[in-house]
Amino acid sequence: MPASEIALLIGGESRTAAASFERINPVTGAVATIASAASIADATAAVDAAQAAFPAWSAIGPNARRAALMKAADALDAKASDFIDAMMEEIGATEGWARFNLMLSSSMVREAASLTTQIGGEIIPSDKPGCIAMAIREAAGVVLSMAPWNAPIILATRAIAVPLACGNTVVLKASEQCPRTHGLIVQAFIEAGLGGGIVNLITNAPQDAGDVVGAMIDHVAVRRVNFTGSTAVGKIIAKRCAENLKPVLLELGGKAPLIVLEDADLDEAVKAAAFGAFMNQGQICMSTERIIVVDAVADEFAARFQAKVATMIVGDPREGKTPLGAVVDTKTVAHVQSLIDDALAAGATQLNGGQAHGVLMPAHVIDGVTPEMKLFRDESFGPVVGIIHARDEAHAIQLANDTDYGLSASVFTRDTARGLKVARQIQSGICHINGPTVHDEAQMPFGGTKASGYGKFGGRAGIDSFTELRWITMETEPGHYPI
Repeated sequence: MPASEIALLIGGESRTAAASFERINPVTGAVATIASAASIADATAAVDAAQAAFPAWSAIGPNARRAALMKAADALDAKASDFIDAMMEEIGATEGWARFNLMLSSSMVREAASLTTQIGGEIIPSDKPGCIAMAIREAAGVVLSMAPWNAPIILATRAIAVPLACGNTVVLKASEQCPRTHGLIVQAFIEAGLGGGIVNLITNAPQDAGDVVGAMIDHVAVRRVNFTGSTAVGKIIAKRCAENLKPVLLELGGKAPLIVLEDADLDEAVKAAAFGAFMNQGQICMSTERIIVVDAVADEFAARFQAKVATMIVGDPREGKTPLGAVVDTKTVAHVQSLIDDALAAGATQLNGGQAHGVLMPAHVIDGVTPEMKLFRDESFGPVVGIIHARDEAHAIQLANDTDYGLSASVFTRDTARGLKVARQIQSGICHINGPTVHDEAQMPFGGTKASGYGKFGGRAGIDSFTELRWITMETEPGHYPI
């Protein structure tokens, strides 16, 4: 099979589905990948394979799991050139974004490896004489993991690594927009000795997603589900999981605010806002979507920010000569442009921007955005950011919280105590003081609130998400009963 064609990986072996689908390169329009389009039977087989592998994998010692994960991290690193080529072909990524994805992903696997000996428990004092009461954490079972395309190596790897560290087995449902990239991840884990059903790959045609995912959620062996993607799809998955009484970890959309107070270092705020808004063309769940600036410094900030963004040129990611590359498809361009048009029609002002050429869309800055505009509320997931004027600190906090989302946020002030006070009032799972909204590290508890989802990836918080907490007692004295 040619390298560009992706097979299912079930029980450690390649399996070609009866049908296939194509992923088109968004920049060139050529076929980037041909991948197997899994049927419900294929998806069921993947879960069955994971279930069959679970008893042995969950029973091995923590150091053996650690060693396997460390090998997997090395195997990921060894595929650097393949990952770069896949991300550039499938989603129009820049080489820099691909390399960053791989660096953080292998770090996540190594961090997960370190967690294998931290899956502990406790002895709980019992009122019953001679009773030893224990709380222990055990692997949950088969984990169904679903990852998106925008940071494809990072988000798929984190959906696999901690579940494996906890002794679970995994079925990764790849994104239809980057099946080759996600397939390379599973190949790396299998090459590291995590085959035989410990990690499995399902790729599906876009029109089959609902049926394939639904069948796997319904499968009795699936005990945990995690999904990273849009809030709209997350709600569908949450409902299906609720019908099956299965815990689900959801990391969904965002509308991250970056607050600039009157005592902020404006140069630092400008740098962080530009990075947060336009890294990967704004296609990150943590992307800065709203810059909320108090009136006292709003004009000065806008002038400096306009000048900074003017240097952030868009160009062909294959050439690697510009900081901004392609968005994932022309639908993104149309969506972003509709938000811009709505804001301008309602009285906002465009400071930066220009005509898109295919999927190459310039960075747009829109000043004077108000809560009545769609740009204030709707996630853009593209290269646009709005500047919102606030009367004072209290108004800035009010504006920041005036959203359905609650993933990431940040606040800029030279008074760090004030920054902490503001951060405590922002309704988000993550908040950074004097740093960008885009920030991720393998050991950190990552997740949101409100419509941005619930549950946490990363570090020891991930252990809670992917294990069962059990109460076990042991009697050491003769029992005394009332009957």
